[in-house]
Amino acid sequence: MDSDVDLFLDHLSVERGLSENTIAAYSADLKDLRLHLESLGVSTWDGVSREAISGYIEKTGTVFSPRSRARKLAAFRSFFRFLQKSGRLESSPAALVHFPKLNPQLPKVLDASEIETLLRQPNTALPLGQRDRAMFELLYACGLRVSELAGLHLRQVFLDPGYLNVLGKGDKERLVPMGELAAEALGIYLREGRTLLVKQGFASEVFVNSRGEGLTRQGIWKIIKLNALKAGVTRNITPHMLRHSFATHLLENGADLRSLQIMLGHSDISTTQIYTHVARERLKEIHRKYHPRP
Repeated sequence: MDSDVDLFLDHLSVERGLSENTIAAYSADLKDLRLHLESLGVSTWDGVSREAISGYIEKTGTVFSPRSRARKLAAFRSFFRFLQKSGRLESSPAALVHFPKLNPQLPKVLDASEIETLLRQPNTALPLGQRDRAMFELLYACGLRVSELAGLHLRQVFLDPGYLNVLGKGDKERLVPMGELAAEALGIYLREGRTLLVKQGFASEVFVNSRGEGLTRQGIWKIIKLNALKAGVTRNITPHMLRHSFATHLLENGADLRSLQIMLGHSDISTTQIYTHVARERLKEIHRKYHPRP
């Protein structure tokens, strides 16, 4: 069974170009399923029944959220479909298992004043402050994923025309405009702060730590949390909230959905459409708050 999983994970990496984090999640989900099957006395993939899959999904209901369980089922469907297409199985036992019902969750966004407060926190007289300011500006101005920011290299930055060549999910490239303020903050950091941080040697990553090494996703999360605390923001701010805010604020100010899809790097516009719901909810909230006859 393990060899089939290894072939599947190789397929995800080589042929589909999925990220390491996604592949690790698939691997963990299939490992959990394998342990469940072993407890049922099932030792081969062709011995797996629909009931075994649905039983596992139901069993995890007390541990995982409906969204996590839905992700697990999606991983199982993908795996068994791979076995079916490669001739190892005649049919997929996961194909007819129903997904858990999901309560729609709208992305959490920051309002403009919270964004401005966060952007003011870094001390731009210091190299690390220049770095943090440039990071925050890019996350908000370009709607980058935190993995895209951490993986941004010098060769992907074009300051004069003012855009980034971003490498997104599945190694898909997209051009994203920076805007004047973000480009200015990034330029100051590259000319001044980054030069002092790297010192000797060479790092190709744009954003580096105090030792001149590329920042990790976890490092960026920590920096944002620390600056949010300094700003007195009580909400749990994540890098993805800046991406959500970027998308929502663009829509609220008249951006079209197709352009937003391109800038976010969504392969399917239905993924982008969630932000139209966010924008509507925010408008309703403003109406309730400020209209004299709510």
